[in-house]
Amino acid sequence: MTTAQIPVSPEILVNATAVRKAIKDAADQGARLINFCEGALSGYGKAQIISPERWQDFDWDRQEAELRSIAETCRHLRLFAVIGGAHRLSKAYPPHNSLYVFSDKGHLLTRYDKRYLSHGELGGWYTPGTTPITFEVDGYRFGCAICIECQFAEIFAEYERLGADAVLFSSYGIPTHFQIALQAHAALNCVWIGAATPAQTADKGPAGVIGPDGQWISRCSMQGAGLATAVLNRDDPAYEIPLHKARPWRSKARQGDIYREKMADDPRSRNRGGY
Repeated sequence: MTTAQIPVSPEILVNATAVRKAIKDAADQGARLINFCEGALSGYGKAQIISPERWQDFDWDRQEAELRSIAETCRHLRLFAVIGGAHRLSKAYPPHNSLYVFSDKGHLLTRYDKRYLSHGELGGWYTPGTTPITFEVDGYRFGCAICIECQFAEIFAEYERLGADAVLFSSYGIPTHFQIALQAHAALNCVWIGAATPAQTADKGPAGVIGPDGQWISRCSMQGAGLATAVLNRDDPAYEIPLHKARPWRSKARQGDIYREKMADDPRSRNRGGY
């Protein structure tokens, strides 16, 4: 699994060129999957689009052409890719803030639409999505989350229940409190997390991959473009406890049976006022 740290500009073609180069670089390194930051292709609302009214003259045809070109790059290089970009709705609604998921055959597998928008994003920038998504690569299941969603523990707990091995997190910046939250989500849910960010925000927190023990495995530089890569291996001895002991035990604990069979039917238990 590889996470990308590329510059994002207001120009779709410039962004698409950077995306295709990163996909090639990842393929050269033997990667099977790469994820990019929020708005990697379209630009992110408040950073590159500047005003919600600009969606009215956004070049949707150019973005679609570049998405098709990126899909062909994925097919040619046999690589899965998750690309941040806006998704057009009817004129009555602003776009979704989305992640497009392409297979190594060049097919659009699915699209994740950010569900928990920030207060500012609700002011005409984006329309919230409604559902989680999962997809599989080489026997590993992935979910997706975007930016401020790292502040909602239920997103990651939901993916754990859906059987995800990893969550691809795409953001326009990974400040310190986001990093702390991501490490906690990885450790609490025993999942890998691939965190992608644009190069221009890397000084606040670079892209990287977190293991299911909550520790960073690989990180980009805090300056410029780069890739961070990690091998997902359920049989890695380093993850024996989180993957083969903690995760299945916590699943049983949440169901509650292991506690119900041990509960006491005892008057002293029911007496809340006694010593």
